[in-house]
Amino acid sequence: MKFNSVEHHSNEADGTGRIHGFAPLSRRGFLGGVAGVGVLSLLGGCSNGAGGTGSTGAASDESSGSILAYYISNPTAIDPYNCQETMGSQVVSQLFDGLMIYDFQNDELVCTACESYEMNDDATVFTFHLREGMTFHNGDTVDAQSFKRAFERIVDPSTNDSPSAISYHLEPVQGYDELLSGDADELSGVTCPDELTLVISLKYSYADFPYVLTHPALVPVPQAALDDPASYLLAPIGNGPFQMEGQWEDGQMISVRKFDDYYGTPSSIDGVDFSIRRDVGSAYMEFQAGTLDFCQVPNAQYEDATQQYGISNDGYTATPGNQVLNGSELSTYYLIINNTQPPFDDVNLRRAVSLAINREAICETVFNGNRTPADGFVAPMVDGYQEGSWEYCKYDPDQAREILDQYYPADADGNRGITLQLSYDLNGDHADIMDVVMSSLNEVGIQVTADTGEWANIVARVHDLDYQFCRMGWSADYPTLDNFLYPLFCSSSPDDASGYKNDEVDAAIAEARATVDHDERIAKFQAVDKMIGEDCPVVPLFYYQHNYVVAERVDELYLSPGIIPSLDAVKMG
Repeated sequence: MKFNSVEHHSNEADGTGRIHGFAPLSRRGFLGGVAGVGVLSLLGGCSNGAGGTGSTGAASDESSGSILAYYISNPTAIDPYNCQETMGSQVVSQLFDGLMIYDFQNDELVCTACESYEMNDDATVFTFHLREGMTFHNGDTVDAQSFKRAFERIVDPSTNDSPSAISYHLEPVQGYDELLSGDADELSGVTCPDELTLVISLKYSYADFPYVLTHPALVPVPQAALDDPASYLLAPIGNGPFQMEGQWEDGQMISVRKFDDYYGTPSSIDGVDFSIRRDVGSAYMEFQAGTLDFCQVPNAQYEDATQQYGISNDGYTATPGNQVLNGSELSTYYLIINNTQPPFDDVNLRRAVSLAINREAICETVFNGNRTPADGFVAPMVDGYQEGSWEYCKYDPDQAREILDQYYPADADGNRGITLQLSYDLNGDHADIMDVVMSSLNEVGIQVTADTGEWANIVARVHDLDYQFCRMGWSADYPTLDNFLYPLFCSSSPDDASGYKNDEVDAAIAEARATVDHDERIAKFQAVDKMIGEDCPVVPLFYYQHNYVVAERVDELYLSPGIIPSLDAVKMG
Protein backbone atom coordinates (compact mmCIF):
# COMPACT_ATOMS: atom_id res chain seq x y z
CA MET A 1 0.00 0.00 0.00
CA LYS A 2 0.91 3.61 -0.19
CA PHE A 3 -0.55 6.25 2.08
CA ASN A 4 -0.27 9.24 -0.25
CA SER A 5 1.58 12.16 1.28
CA VAL A 6 0.10 14.64 -1.18
CA GLU A 7 -3.12 14.96 -3.09
CA HIS A 8 -1.60 13.47 -6.19
CA HIS A 9 1.64 11.63 -6.75
CA SER A 10 5.08 12.67 -5.63
CA ASN A 11 5.36 15.47 -8.14
CA GLU A 12 3.14 17.69 -5.99
CA ALA A 13 5.59 17.96 -3.08
CA ASP A 14 4.99 13.77 -2.16
CA GLY A 15 -0.65 -10.02 -8.57
CA THR A 16 -6.78 -24.30 -15.71
CA GLY A 17 -3.93 -25.89 -16.65
CA ARG A 18 -0.49 -24.83 -17.58
CA ILE A 19 -0.28 -22.85 -20.77
CA HIS A 20 3.21 -22.54 -22.19
CA GLY A 21 4.24 -19.48 -24.17
CA PHE A 22 7.05 -19.75 -26.67
CA ALA A 23 6.71 -16.77 -29.00
CA PRO A 24 8.33 -13.75 -27.31
CA LEU A 25 6.38 -10.50 -27.33
CA SER A 26 6.96 -7.00 -26.09
CA ARG A 27 5.37 -6.43 -22.70
CA ARG A 28 2.64 -4.38 -24.39
CA GLY A 29 2.19 -7.41 -26.62
CA PHE A 30 1.19 -9.31 -23.49
CA LEU A 31 -2.05 -7.34 -23.57
CA GLY A 32 -3.28 -9.60 -26.33
CA GLY A 33 -2.82 -12.68 -24.13
CA VAL A 34 -5.67 -15.00 -23.38
CA ALA A 35 -4.96 -16.96 -20.21
CA GLY A 36 -5.66 -15.18 -16.94
CA VAL A 37 -6.53 -15.77 -13.33
CA GLY A 38 -10.21 -16.02 -14.12
CA VAL A 39 -9.69 -19.73 -14.79
CA LEU A 40 -7.28 -20.47 -11.97
CA SER A 41 -8.18 -23.41 -9.84
CA LEU A 42 -5.46 -25.78 -8.79
CA LEU A 43 -3.20 -24.67 -11.62
CA GLY A 44 -2.24 -21.24 -12.90
CA GLY A 45 -1.70 -20.55 -16.57
CA CYS A 46 -0.07 -17.66 -18.40
CA SER A 47 -0.62 -16.14 -21.78
CA ASN A 48 2.20 -15.97 -24.26
CA GLY A 49 4.77 -13.29 -23.62
CA ALA A 50 8.20 -12.26 -22.57
CA GLY A 51 8.74 -9.57 -21.94
CA GLY A 52 -3.14 17.33 -31.52
CA THR A 53 -1.72 20.55 -31.86
CA GLY A 54 0.84 22.49 -29.92
CA SER A 55 4.10 20.94 -28.76
CA THR A 56 5.69 18.53 -31.21
CA GLY A 57 8.00 17.11 -28.54
CA ALA A 58 11.67 16.77 -27.88
CA ALA A 59 14.17 16.44 -30.68
CA SER A 60 16.86 13.75 -30.37
CA ASP A 61 20.47 14.07 -31.40
CA GLU A 62 20.52 10.35 -32.25
CA SER A 63 20.01 9.38 -35.87
CA SER A 64 16.77 7.51 -35.22
CA GLY A 65 15.23 10.35 -33.23
CA SER A 66 13.61 7.79 -30.95
CA ILE A 67 14.74 8.96 -27.51
CA LEU A 68 11.69 9.80 -25.43
CA ALA A 69 11.96 12.80 -23.08
CA TYR A 70 9.82 11.81 -20.09
CA TYR A 71 9.12 14.04 -17.09
CA ILE A 72 9.34 12.74 -13.53
CA SER A 73 10.06 14.34 -10.18
CA ASN A 74 13.07 13.07 -8.26
CA PRO A 75 12.44 9.43 -7.23
CA THR A 76 12.96 8.00 -3.78
CA ALA A 77 14.83 5.06 -5.33
CA ILE A 78 15.39 3.28 -8.64
CA ASP A 79 16.90 0.22 -6.93
CA PRO A 80 14.02 -2.29 -6.53
CA TYR A 81 15.09 -2.72 -2.91
CA ASN A 82 13.26 0.49 -2.01
CA CYS A 83 10.95 1.09 -4.98
CA GLN A 84 8.06 2.64 -3.08
CA GLU A 85 6.44 5.45 -5.09
CA THR A 86 5.23 6.23 -8.60
CA MET A 87 8.27 8.12 -9.86
CA GLY A 88 10.73 5.35 -9.05
CA SER A 89 8.30 2.66 -10.20
CA GLN A 90 8.11 4.18 -13.66
CA VAL A 91 11.90 3.83 -14.02
CA VAL A 92 12.24 0.42 -12.35
CA SER A 93 9.53 -1.09 -14.55
CA GLN A 94 11.61 -0.28 -17.65
CA LEU A 95 14.79 -1.83 -16.25
CA PHE A 96 13.29 -5.04 -14.82
CA ASP A 97 10.81 -7.80 -15.61
CA GLY A 98 9.19 -9.60 -12.71
CA LEU A 99 7.27 -12.86 -12.76
CA MET A 100 3.92 -11.30 -13.60
CA ILE A 101 2.23 -8.19 -14.92
CA TYR A 102 -1.44 -7.24 -14.88
CA ASP A 103 -3.23 -6.58 -18.16
CA PHE A 104 -5.81 -3.90 -17.40
CA GLN A 105 -7.29 -4.01 -20.87
CA ASN A 106 -8.27 -7.67 -20.54
CA ASP A 107 -8.49 -7.80 -16.73
CA GLU A 108 -6.05 -10.66 -16.30
CA LEU A 109 -2.67 -11.65 -14.96
CA VAL A 110 0.00 -12.37 -17.56
CA CYS A 111 3.35 -14.12 -17.12
CA THR A 112 6.55 -12.28 -17.99
CA ALA A 113 9.77 -13.79 -16.61
CA CYS A 114 7.94 -17.06 -15.98
CA GLU A 115 6.16 -19.06 -18.64
CA SER A 116 3.65 -20.68 -16.28
CA TYR A 117 2.86 -21.25 -12.64
CA GLU A 118 0.86 -23.62 -10.44
CA MET A 119 -1.05 -23.12 -7.20
CA ASN A 120 -1.84 -25.89 -4.72
CA ASP A 121 -5.30 -26.75 -3.40
CA ASP A 122 -5.32 -24.32 -0.47
CA ALA A 123 -3.43 -21.43 -2.10
CA THR A 124 -0.38 -21.72 0.12
CA VAL A 125 2.24 -22.96 -2.39
CA PHE A 126 2.98 -21.36 -5.77
CA THR A 127 5.42 -22.92 -8.25
CA PHE A 128 6.78 -20.72 -11.05
CA HIS A 129 8.51 -22.08 -14.16
CA LEU A 130 10.94 -19.49 -15.52
CA ARG A 131 11.71 -18.83 -19.16
CA GLU A 132 14.98 -20.07 -20.56
CA GLY A 133 17.60 -17.75 -22.04
CA MET A 134 16.99 -14.65 -19.92
CA THR A 135 20.02 -12.56 -18.97
CA PHE A 136 20.70 -9.48 -16.93
CA HIS A 137 22.17 -6.40 -18.56
CA ASN A 138 25.65 -7.49 -17.44
CA GLY A 139 25.29 -10.93 -19.07
CA ASP A 140 24.54 -12.90 -15.90
CA THR A 141 21.81 -15.54 -16.19
CA VAL A 142 18.37 -14.84 -14.77
CA ASP A 143 17.47 -17.93 -12.76
CA ALA A 144 15.38 -18.92 -9.77
CA GLN A 145 18.19 -18.01 -7.40
CA SER A 146 18.15 -14.42 -8.70
CA PHE A 147 14.54 -14.07 -7.49
CA LYS A 148 15.31 -15.64 -4.12
CA ARG A 149 18.31 -13.31 -3.81
CA ALA A 150 16.14 -10.30 -4.61
CA PHE A 151 13.37 -11.18 -2.17
CA GLU A 152 15.80 -11.87 0.66
CA ARG A 153 17.62 -8.63 -0.08
CA ILE A 154 14.36 -6.74 0.40
CA VAL A 155 13.47 -8.42 3.71
CA ASP A 156 16.91 -8.74 5.29
CA PRO A 157 17.40 -5.74 7.65
CA SER A 158 21.18 -5.91 7.19
CA THR A 159 21.03 -5.34 3.43
CA ASN A 160 21.47 -1.55 3.61
CA ASP A 161 21.89 1.09 6.28
CA SER A 162 18.13 1.61 6.38
CA PRO A 163 15.48 -1.12 6.08
CA SER A 164 13.42 -1.47 2.92
CA ALA A 165 10.11 0.38 3.01
CA ILE A 166 8.41 -2.23 0.85
CA SER A 167 9.30 -5.53 2.50
CA TYR A 168 5.67 -5.88 3.65
CA HIS A 169 4.80 -7.21 0.19
CA LEU A 170 6.52 -10.44 1.17
CA GLU A 171 4.93 -10.70 4.63
CA PRO A 172 2.78 -13.72 3.59
CA VAL A 173 5.89 -15.78 2.75
CA GLN A 174 7.10 -18.39 5.23
CA GLY A 175 10.24 -17.24 7.01
CA TYR A 176 9.49 -13.53 6.54
CA ASP A 177 9.23 -12.76 10.26
CA GLU A 178 12.40 -14.68 11.11
CA LEU A 179 14.49 -12.99 8.42
CA LEU A 180 13.10 -9.54 9.19
CA SER A 181 13.90 -9.91 12.89
CA GLY A 182 17.43 -11.15 12.20
CA ASP A 183 16.74 -14.63 13.59
CA ALA A 184 17.33 -16.26 10.17
CA ASP A 185 19.61 -15.60 7.24
CA GLU A 186 17.27 -16.72 4.46
CA LEU A 187 13.64 -16.58 3.41
CA SER A 188 12.74 -20.20 4.07
CA GLY A 189 9.51 -20.03 2.08
CA VAL A 190 11.37 -19.33 -1.19
CA THR A 191 13.14 -22.35 -2.65
CA CYS A 192 14.80 -23.22 -5.96
CA PRO A 193 14.49 -26.92 -6.87
CA ASP A 194 16.40 -26.19 -10.08
CA GLU A 195 17.60 -23.20 -12.07
CA LEU A 196 14.23 -22.55 -13.72
CA THR A 197 11.84 -23.47 -10.90
CA LEU A 198 10.90 -21.08 -8.10
CA VAL A 199 8.64 -22.27 -5.28
CA ILE A 200 7.04 -19.79 -2.87
CA SER A 201 5.33 -21.16 0.26
CA LEU A 202 3.02 -18.93 2.29
CA LYS A 203 2.12 -18.77 5.97
CA TYR A 204 -1.59 -18.74 5.17
CA SER A 205 -3.97 -19.20 2.25
CA TYR A 206 -3.78 -16.23 -0.10
CA ALA A 207 -5.12 -16.90 -3.60
CA ASP A 208 -4.36 -13.36 -4.76
CA PHE A 209 -0.63 -13.75 -4.11
CA PRO A 210 0.28 -13.80 -7.84
CA TYR A 211 -1.07 -10.24 -8.00
CA VAL A 212 1.44 -9.26 -5.33
CA LEU A 213 4.20 -10.36 -7.69
CA THR A 214 3.16 -7.71 -10.22
CA HIS A 215 4.72 -5.06 -8.00
CA PRO A 216 7.70 -3.38 -9.75
CA ALA A 217 9.99 -4.07 -6.78
CA LEU A 218 9.56 -7.86 -6.79
CA VAL A 219 12.00 -8.53 -9.59
CA PRO A 220 15.24 -10.54 -9.90
CA VAL A 221 18.64 -9.03 -9.17
CA PRO A 222 22.14 -10.25 -10.09
CA GLN A 223 24.92 -10.96 -7.60
CA ALA A 224 26.24 -7.46 -8.32
CA ALA A 225 23.40 -6.03 -6.20
CA LEU A 226 25.03 -7.65 -3.16
CA ASP A 227 28.65 -7.21 -4.17
CA ASP A 228 28.46 -3.45 -4.83
CA PRO A 229 25.24 -2.05 -3.35
CA ALA A 230 26.42 1.56 -3.53
CA SER A 231 26.86 1.40 -7.29
CA TYR A 232 23.68 -0.60 -7.71
CA LEU A 233 21.74 2.13 -5.95
CA LEU A 234 22.53 4.61 -8.74
CA ALA A 235 22.84 2.24 -11.71
CA PRO A 236 20.79 -0.91 -11.13
CA ILE A 237 21.39 -3.88 -13.42
CA GLY A 238 18.10 -5.43 -14.49
CA ASN A 239 16.63 -7.87 -16.98
CA GLY A 240 14.14 -5.60 -18.70
CA PRO A 241 13.94 -4.06 -22.19
CA PHE A 242 16.03 -1.03 -21.17
CA GLN A 243 19.38 -0.75 -19.37
CA MET A 244 20.97 2.14 -17.55
CA GLU A 245 23.19 4.54 -19.45
CA GLY A 246 25.51 5.97 -16.83
CA GLN A 247 24.19 6.67 -13.35
CA TRP A 248 21.18 8.42 -11.90
CA GLU A 249 22.08 12.11 -11.82
CA ASP A 250 20.24 13.10 -8.68
CA GLY A 251 17.73 15.85 -9.37
CA GLN A 252 18.64 15.99 -13.05
CA MET A 253 18.40 12.92 -15.27
CA ILE A 254 18.03 9.14 -15.48
CA SER A 255 18.86 7.78 -18.93
CA VAL A 256 18.03 4.28 -20.12
CA ARG A 257 18.74 2.71 -23.51
CA LYS A 258 17.43 -0.31 -25.39
CA PHE A 259 18.88 -3.63 -24.21
CA ASP A 260 19.81 -5.49 -27.39
CA ASP A 261 19.95 -8.91 -25.72
CA TYR A 262 16.49 -8.66 -24.17
CA TYR A 263 14.78 -12.06 -24.24
CA GLY A 264 11.55 -10.60 -25.58
CA THR A 265 10.86 -8.31 -28.51
CA PRO A 266 13.34 -5.41 -28.38
CA SER A 267 12.06 -1.97 -27.57
CA SER A 268 10.53 -0.05 -30.45
CA ILE A 269 12.44 3.08 -29.37
CA ASP A 270 16.13 3.59 -28.65
CA GLY A 271 15.77 4.87 -25.13
CA VAL A 272 14.22 7.18 -22.57
CA ASP A 273 15.61 10.23 -20.83
CA PHE A 274 13.73 10.62 -17.54
CA SER A 275 14.05 14.38 -17.10
CA ILE A 276 13.78 15.27 -13.42
CA ARG A 277 12.11 18.57 -12.60
CA ARG A 278 11.30 20.09 -9.21
CA ASP A 279 7.73 21.09 -10.00
CA VAL A 280 5.06 20.31 -12.54
CA GLY A 281 4.56 23.96 -13.51
CA SER A 282 8.06 24.44 -14.89
CA ALA A 283 8.00 20.98 -16.47
CA TYR A 284 4.76 21.82 -18.29
CA MET A 285 6.31 25.00 -19.66
CA GLU A 286 9.14 22.88 -21.05
CA PHE A 287 6.62 20.53 -22.62
CA GLN A 288 4.89 23.46 -24.28
CA ALA A 289 8.28 24.65 -25.53
CA GLY A 290 8.90 21.26 -27.12
CA THR A 291 11.66 19.90 -24.90
CA LEU A 292 9.60 17.16 -23.20
CA ASP A 293 7.49 14.41 -24.75
CA PHE A 294 5.55 13.46 -21.60
CA CYS A 295 4.47 15.65 -18.71
CA GLN A 296 1.88 16.08 -16.00
CA VAL A 297 -0.66 18.85 -16.56
CA PRO A 298 -1.08 21.39 -13.73
CA ASN A 299 -4.62 21.25 -12.37
CA ALA A 300 -5.29 24.88 -13.22
CA GLN A 301 -4.35 24.28 -16.86
CA TYR A 302 -6.09 20.95 -17.35
CA GLU A 303 -9.12 22.31 -19.22
CA ASP A 304 -6.95 24.38 -21.56
CA ALA A 305 -4.75 21.36 -22.20
CA THR A 306 -7.69 19.20 -23.21
CA GLN A 307 -8.79 21.83 -25.71
CA GLN A 308 -5.29 22.33 -27.12
CA TYR A 309 -4.10 18.73 -27.30
CA GLY A 310 -7.31 16.66 -27.31
CA ILE A 311 -8.35 13.90 -24.90
CA SER A 312 -7.26 10.28 -25.23
CA ASN A 313 -9.97 8.01 -26.60
CA ASP A 314 -9.60 5.49 -23.77
CA GLY A 315 -7.94 7.67 -21.12
CA TYR A 316 -4.72 5.62 -21.17
CA THR A 317 -3.41 5.65 -24.76
CA ALA A 318 -2.10 8.87 -26.29
CA THR A 319 -2.12 9.38 -30.05
CA PRO A 320 -1.67 12.59 -32.10
CA GLY A 321 -4.68 14.84 -31.52
CA ASN A 322 -5.78 12.73 -28.54
CA GLN A 323 -2.86 13.47 -26.28
CA VAL A 324 -4.23 14.17 -22.77
CA LEU A 325 -4.47 11.05 -20.58
CA ASN A 326 -7.31 11.16 -18.04
CA GLY A 327 -8.07 7.51 -17.22
CA SER A 328 -8.95 6.35 -13.71
CA GLU A 329 -6.14 5.24 -11.41
CA LEU A 330 -5.92 2.73 -8.57
CA SER A 331 -6.18 5.45 -5.95
CA THR A 332 -8.81 6.89 -3.63
CA TYR A 333 -8.76 10.16 -1.70
CA TYR A 334 -10.67 9.91 1.55
CA LEU A 335 -11.18 11.10 5.10
CA ILE A 336 -9.85 8.64 7.64
CA ILE A 337 -11.88 8.61 10.85
CA ASN A 338 -10.91 7.62 14.39
CA ASN A 339 -13.57 5.00 15.08
CA THR A 340 -12.35 4.38 18.64
CA GLN A 341 -13.26 7.69 20.31
CA PRO A 342 -16.38 9.86 20.62
CA PRO A 343 -18.02 11.27 18.68
CA PHE A 344 -16.93 9.16 15.67
CA ASP A 345 -17.46 5.88 17.51
CA ASP A 346 -21.11 6.48 16.53
CA VAL A 347 -21.87 4.98 13.10
CA ASN A 348 -24.78 7.40 12.70
CA LEU A 349 -22.48 10.42 12.82
CA ARG A 350 -20.09 8.79 10.37
CA ARG A 351 -22.95 8.13 7.96
CA ALA A 352 -24.26 11.68 8.28
CA VAL A 353 -20.82 13.17 7.64
CA SER A 354 -20.41 11.05 4.51
CA LEU A 355 -23.83 12.03 3.17
CA ALA A 356 -23.25 15.73 3.83
CA ILE A 357 -20.10 16.22 1.73
CA ASN A 358 -20.46 17.58 -1.79
CA ARG A 359 -17.97 15.43 -3.69
CA GLU A 360 -19.02 16.78 -7.08
CA ALA A 361 -18.13 20.29 -5.97
CA ILE A 362 -14.64 19.16 -5.04
CA CYS A 363 -14.09 17.46 -8.37
CA GLU A 364 -15.41 20.36 -10.41
CA THR A 365 -14.15 23.40 -8.53
CA VAL A 366 -10.76 22.15 -7.34
CA PHE A 367 -9.86 19.86 -10.23
CA ASN A 368 -11.79 21.21 -13.20
CA GLY A 369 -13.56 17.88 -13.59
CA ASN A 370 -10.38 15.76 -13.57
CA ARG A 371 -11.48 13.64 -10.62
CA THR A 372 -14.44 11.28 -10.16
CA PRO A 373 -16.69 11.48 -7.06
CA ALA A 374 -16.26 8.31 -5.01
CA ASP A 375 -19.21 5.98 -4.42
CA GLY A 376 -17.18 3.56 -2.30
CA PHE A 377 -13.61 2.93 -1.29
CA VAL A 378 -12.62 0.55 -4.12
CA ALA A 379 -11.46 2.33 -7.29
CA PRO A 380 -13.39 1.65 -10.54
CA MET A 381 -10.47 -0.01 -12.38
CA VAL A 382 -10.32 -2.88 -9.89
CA ASP A 383 -11.75 -6.23 -10.94
CA GLY A 384 -14.92 -6.63 -8.87
CA TYR A 385 -15.65 -2.92 -8.38
CA GLN A 386 -19.35 -2.35 -7.71
CA GLU A 387 -20.93 0.96 -8.59
CA GLY A 388 -22.61 2.50 -5.55
CA SER A 389 -21.35 -0.23 -3.22
CA TRP A 390 -21.30 2.07 -0.18
CA GLU A 391 -24.86 3.17 0.53
CA TYR A 392 -23.86 6.33 2.40
CA CYS A 393 -21.08 7.39 0.02
CA LYS A 394 -23.10 9.98 -1.89
CA TYR A 395 -24.17 13.60 -1.58
CA ASP A 396 -27.56 13.71 0.15
CA PRO A 397 -27.65 16.58 2.68
CA ASP A 398 -31.35 16.02 3.37
CA GLN A 399 -30.71 12.44 4.50
CA ALA A 400 -27.74 13.68 6.52
CA ARG A 401 -30.00 16.17 8.32
CA GLU A 402 -32.58 13.45 8.99
CA ILE A 403 -29.96 11.29 10.71
CA LEU A 404 -28.57 14.26 12.62
CA ASP A 405 -32.04 15.42 13.70
CA GLN A 406 -32.69 11.97 15.14
CA TYR A 407 -29.41 11.53 17.00
CA TYR A 408 -28.05 15.09 17.34
CA PRO A 409 -31.07 17.44 17.36
CA ALA A 410 -30.36 21.14 17.09
CA ASP A 411 -31.27 23.63 19.81
CA ALA A 412 -33.12 26.87 19.24
CA ASP A 413 -29.96 28.43 17.83
CA GLY A 414 -29.41 25.57 15.38
CA ASN A 415 -26.49 24.19 17.38
CA ARG A 416 -26.25 20.40 17.33
CA GLY A 417 -23.49 20.33 19.92
CA ILE A 418 -21.01 18.79 17.48
CA THR A 419 -17.60 20.33 16.86
CA LEU A 420 -15.12 18.22 14.93
CA GLN A 421 -11.40 18.67 14.34
CA LEU A 422 -10.21 18.06 10.77
CA SER A 423 -6.47 17.44 10.34
CA TYR A 424 -4.63 18.12 7.08
CA ASP A 425 -1.49 19.63 5.62
CA LEU A 426 -1.32 22.64 3.34
CA ASN A 427 0.61 21.03 0.46
CA GLY A 428 -0.93 20.88 -2.99
CA ASP A 429 -4.70 21.32 -3.15
CA HIS A 430 -5.57 19.94 0.27
CA ALA A 431 -6.69 23.25 1.74
CA ASP A 432 -9.13 23.81 -1.14
CA ILE A 433 -10.51 20.30 -0.76
CA MET A 434 -10.91 20.67 2.99
CA ASP A 435 -12.65 24.03 2.54
CA VAL A 436 -15.40 22.24 0.60
CA VAL A 437 -15.59 19.51 3.24
CA MET A 438 -15.93 22.00 6.10
CA SER A 439 -18.46 24.12 4.21
CA SER A 440 -20.58 21.04 3.43
CA LEU A 441 -20.61 19.96 7.06
CA ASN A 442 -21.46 23.46 8.26
CA GLU A 443 -24.50 23.37 5.96
CA VAL A 444 -25.99 20.51 8.00
CA GLY A 445 -25.10 22.02 11.38
CA ILE A 446 -21.74 20.38 12.09
CA GLN A 447 -19.02 22.77 13.16
CA VAL A 448 -15.48 21.94 12.08
CA THR A 449 -12.16 23.42 13.16
CA ALA A 450 -9.03 23.10 11.04
CA ASP A 451 -6.00 21.33 12.48
CA THR A 452 -3.16 21.98 10.04
CA GLY A 453 0.47 21.01 10.32
CA GLU A 454 3.40 19.18 8.79
CA TRP A 455 2.33 16.00 7.02
CA ALA A 456 4.87 13.75 8.75
CA ASN A 457 3.59 14.85 12.16
CA ILE A 458 -0.03 14.31 11.14
CA VAL A 459 0.69 10.79 9.87
CA ALA A 460 2.42 9.92 13.14
CA ARG A 461 -0.63 11.09 15.08
CA VAL A 462 -2.97 9.12 12.81
CA HIS A 463 -1.08 5.90 13.48
CA ASP A 464 -1.24 6.68 17.22
CA LEU A 465 -5.02 7.27 16.92
CA ASP A 466 -4.44 10.81 18.16
CA TYR A 467 -6.88 12.56 15.81
CA GLN A 468 -10.59 12.83 14.97
CA PHE A 469 -10.63 12.80 11.18
CA CYS A 470 -7.99 13.53 8.61
CA ARG A 471 -7.45 13.70 4.84
CA MET A 472 -5.68 10.68 3.37
CA GLY A 473 -4.96 9.02 0.04
CA TRP A 474 -4.70 5.30 -0.72
CA SER A 475 -2.85 3.96 -3.76
CA ALA A 476 -3.23 0.23 -4.25
CA ASP A 477 -0.12 -1.82 -4.93
CA TYR A 478 -2.09 -4.38 -6.95
CA PRO A 479 -5.47 -4.18 -8.71
CA THR A 480 -7.39 -6.41 -6.30
CA LEU A 481 -10.31 -5.95 -3.95
CA ASP A 482 -8.12 -7.47 -1.26
CA ASN A 483 -5.56 -4.66 -1.57
CA PHE A 484 -8.25 -2.06 -0.96
CA LEU A 485 -10.12 -3.88 1.82
CA TYR A 486 -7.71 -5.98 3.90
CA PRO A 487 -5.07 -3.30 4.73
CA LEU A 488 -7.47 -0.64 5.98
CA PHE A 489 -10.42 -2.60 7.33
CA CYS A 490 -9.09 -5.85 8.80
CA SER A 491 -8.38 -5.20 12.47
CA SER A 492 -5.21 -7.31 12.43
CA SER A 493 -3.66 -5.20 9.65
CA PRO A 494 -0.95 -2.72 10.69
CA ASP A 495 -2.53 -0.20 8.29
CA ASP A 496 -5.89 -0.15 10.10
CA ALA A 497 -5.24 3.41 11.29
CA SER A 498 -8.94 4.14 11.80
CA GLY A 499 -9.20 1.66 14.68
CA TYR A 500 -12.10 0.01 12.85
CA LYS A 501 -12.93 -3.45 14.16
CA ASN A 502 -15.74 -5.69 13.01
CA ASP A 503 -15.27 -9.40 13.79
CA GLU A 504 -17.69 -10.40 11.04
CA VAL A 505 -15.69 -8.37 8.51
CA ASP A 506 -12.39 -9.87 9.73
CA ALA A 507 -13.73 -13.42 9.29
CA ALA A 508 -15.21 -12.67 5.88
CA ILE A 509 -11.94 -11.15 4.61
CA ALA A 510 -9.98 -14.21 5.78
CA GLU A 511 -12.46 -16.51 4.05
CA ALA A 512 -12.30 -14.51 0.81
CA ARG A 513 -8.48 -14.49 0.80
CA ALA A 514 -8.42 -18.29 1.09
CA THR A 515 -10.93 -18.89 -1.73
CA VAL A 516 -9.12 -20.37 -4.72
CA ASP A 517 -11.83 -19.93 -7.36
CA HIS A 518 -11.47 -16.43 -8.84
CA ASP A 519 -15.17 -15.64 -9.32
CA GLU A 520 -16.11 -16.96 -5.89
CA ARG A 521 -13.32 -14.92 -4.33
CA ILE A 522 -14.52 -11.76 -6.07
CA ALA A 523 -18.10 -12.37 -4.93
CA LYS A 524 -17.00 -12.84 -1.32
CA PHE A 525 -14.92 -9.66 -1.38
CA GLN A 526 -17.85 -7.76 -2.89
CA ALA A 527 -20.04 -8.87 0.01
CA VAL A 528 -17.36 -7.75 2.47
CA ASP A 529 -17.13 -4.39 0.69
CA LYS A 530 -20.83 -3.77 1.24
CA MET A 531 -20.55 -4.76 4.91
CA ILE A 532 -17.76 -2.26 5.43
CA GLY A 533 -19.71 0.44 3.61
CA GLU A 534 -22.59 0.06 6.07
CA ASP A 535 -20.20 0.93 8.91
CA CYS A 536 -18.67 3.98 7.13
CA PRO A 537 -15.30 3.61 8.89
CA VAL A 538 -13.83 6.15 6.44
CA VAL A 539 -15.34 8.71 4.06
CA PRO A 540 -14.21 8.26 0.43
CA LEU A 541 -14.23 11.56 -1.47
CA PHE A 542 -12.97 10.95 -5.00
CA TYR A 543 -11.00 8.69 -7.29
CA TYR A 544 -7.77 9.89 -8.83
CA GLN A 545 -7.39 10.21 -12.59
CA HIS A 546 -4.44 10.60 -14.91
CA ASN A 547 -3.66 14.19 -15.85
CA TYR A 548 -0.78 13.78 -18.27
CA VAL A 549 -0.09 14.97 -21.79
CA VAL A 550 2.02 13.43 -24.55
CA ALA A 551 3.73 15.24 -27.45
CA GLU A 552 2.29 15.07 -30.94
CA ARG A 553 5.44 13.44 -32.33
CA VAL A 554 4.66 10.34 -30.25
CA ASP A 555 2.37 8.12 -32.31
CA GLU A 556 1.30 5.96 -29.38
CA LEU A 557 2.05 5.77 -25.64
CA TYR A 558 0.16 3.74 -23.05
CA LEU A 559 0.08 4.55 -19.31
CA SER A 560 -1.68 1.97 -17.15
CA PRO A 561 -4.10 2.75 -14.29
CA GLY A 562 -1.23 1.76 -12.01
CA ILE A 563 0.88 4.58 -13.54
CA ILE A 564 3.26 2.13 -15.21
CA PRO A 565 4.08 3.17 -18.80
CA SER A 566 4.74 0.64 -21.57
CA LEU A 567 7.74 2.56 -22.89
CA ASP A 568 9.23 -0.38 -24.77
CA ALA A 569 6.11 -0.33 -26.98
CA VAL A 570 6.04 3.43 -27.61
CA LYS A 571 5.65 4.34 -31.27
CA MET A 572 7.36 7.48 -32.52
CA GLY A 573 7.28 9.04 -35.98
